Amino acid sequence: MSKVWFVTGSSRGLGRNFVEAALSRGDKVAATARNIEGLENLVVAFGDAVLPLALDVTDKEAVVDGVRRAVEHFGRIDVVVNNAGYAQIGAIEELTEQDLRDQLETNLFGAVWVVQAVLPHLRAQGAGHIVQLSSAAGIVAMPLGGAYHASKWALEGLNEALAGEVADFGVKVTVIEPAGYATRDGKNPNPLDNGHVAEPNPAYDGLRRRLGQLVGKQPAGDPAAAAQALLELVDSDNPPLRVLFGQGFYPMIEQAYADRLRTWSDWQDFSARAHAR
Repeated sequence: MSKVWFVTGSSRGLGRNFVEAALSRGDKVAATARNIEGLENLVVAFGDAVLPLALDVTDKEAVVDGVRRAVEHFGRIDVVVNNAGYAQIGAIEELTEQDLRDQLETNLFGAVWVVQAVLPHLRAQGAGHIVQLSSAAGIVAMPLGGAYHASKWALEGLNEALAGEVADFGVKVTVIEPAGYATRDGKNPNPLDNGHVAEPNPAYDGLRRRLGQLVGKQPAGDPAAAAQALLELVDSDNPPLRVLFGQGFYPMIEQAYADRLRTWSDWQDFSARAHAR
């Protein structure tokens, strides 16, 4: 039986590939984006199987209305993909309050509003799958990405708690942690040049130069391959809570977890003293 999807951030990048893959295999999709002009060709190609919805995920009332319209149009929602988001770049000292609030409003609160809007429908159905796009940046952190890391690390914890809360209702939760993908002209986008960069403080210029020589130059994954992997994931009877898309970051993540465990182990005596009476 075909599935009905609700996908945020559908106009480009991985979100667009997810929507096209679902529609191409006969599924139906409520495709949301702040600007739906880029979705018009999907309507031409797939007709009523796609419902374009203009939606800013930071607008809670609009999210509730978008979910309601999707359910009214298709009768149900089976797969929810929280994909909308962006990366705010800047050293912690450089971030304005608005920079940080805007980052969290979109990446964190936007995802929460979608989850809260869809859950009553999924609970009533007794089934559903919520897929959250996190990032390797939700597991390890690098300089100049503090705001983005804060939003993604928050999503990791939020969805782990969510999975335990909704399991009894037949609702599944999966957090996808992608590596870099060729989502812009066949290239891996450079996050240091993405239009969301804090006003620079010259004190961090050297750090920026060093990181600029590293980021965005890793092998870029194929977005179409990610879309096919997502189809396989949502068709699984027992999907994982977390899964990496791509292998480029696995050695870094493995080392990061090994370092954390070693540090906690090395400091166990100290930790015990911190708790002793």
